[in-house]
Amino acid sequence: MPKLRNIIVLLVIAGIFWHFYGDTFQQTGFTGVYEDIKTNVNEIRENPNVIATIDTINQEIQLLVGRLTDVSPDDGETAQPAAEKPQLEEPTGQSFSIHNVEIGDNRSEIEQHVGEPKRSSLNEYGVEWVTYHENYHNFFMAAYDEQDRVAGLYTNQDLLSSTDGITFDSSRESVLSTLNEPLKAIRKGLVNYQIQDNQEYNTFLIDTNYVTIFYDKHENSTVTAIQIISGKFEQQKDAYYVDPSEALKEGFEYQLFDLTNAARVNHGLSVLELNEPLIATARNHSTDMAENNYFSHTNLEGQSPFDRMAEDNIAFRTAGENLATGQQSSIFAHEGLMNSLGHRENILNGDFETLAVGVSFSTDAQPFYTENFLTK
Repeated sequence: MPKLRNIIVLLVIAGIFWHFYGDTFQQTGFTGVYEDIKTNVNEIRENPNVIATIDTINQEIQLLVGRLTDVSPDDGETAQPAAEKPQLEEPTGQSFSIHNVEIGDNRSEIEQHVGEPKRSSLNEYGVEWVTYHENYHNFFMAAYDEQDRVAGLYTNQDLLSSTDGITFDSSRESVLSTLNEPLKAIRKGLVNYQIQDNQEYNTFLIDTNYVTIFYDKHENSTVTAIQIISGKFEQQKDAYYVDPSEALKEGFEYQLFDLTNAARVNHGLSVLELNEPLIATARNHSTDMAENNYFSHTNLEGQSPFDRMAEDNIAFRTAGENLATGQQSSIFAHEGLMNSLGHRENILNGDFETLAVGVSFSTDAQPFYTENFLTK
């Protein structure tokens, strides 16, 4: 493949060379051609169309190579082999399991089967989401209590087993007809925190656990993710928004990054790389919105996401931005973005290569999320 591309490039260059300097070569040989090239160099440097022309030629070469080899330009370059899906078994001690893991299972036994975690980051329950996956295949997160037993689980991939037969093929209607009435609120002390009824998720109290089942409105409202939190953990969280900290900010950022990649892999797309220079741009916009009480892609100075990237010397060919606020965690933010068509298109855009996530909190602890997608 590289050899064929090089041959085509050389042929194109030779053709361009002969088109511009063929007559000069026939009349004065290499010396005349050399002098003509020197004369034209400065003009080429100052021509604003040169870079665009070179890019166009490069794209056409890639398309030509793809046609000749019957392979698209990116095929085989970023694709990752799918990991083998585990054999799922019906849970034995709980109503639900994820990757054959149930609430109360021991961490050491889990990691004997799934391997070491890829990341640990603070969540809104004051403990860490511990992330397991194989290049984002078979992705799930677990939270552990002080005895290293599972007290929280989440996945947005088809790793769900249920004693009631609920799977990722189940519709919202079948979930509601199978399980008990979903909760309308969660009581914490003297306060009832209402659960939003937007048909994007339902929360149930099952086996003394709070089970939130998320639905994909763009795939016939079938199950797309599940979060299971032990009653003890949920009651320890005494408010809808928790006290912000630097560790929680970074935790939400890493979690949203991982959730986005797990969703992409679920749809057969490549994994996005972390764009570290772009994180500051995303964080600054979240902070600006949080401190100045607004929510928009255009900031108060009239700058677009692309203006902000350019101001921070971030080079890109294509870029996109997702914003979210009001959600209690990155999980709820991500699932909401996936149910919003424009945001979903950014998450599932096959042309994007990198991602940066920035989170900031308002004075009342409300998180603001910014996702910046980019192709160099």
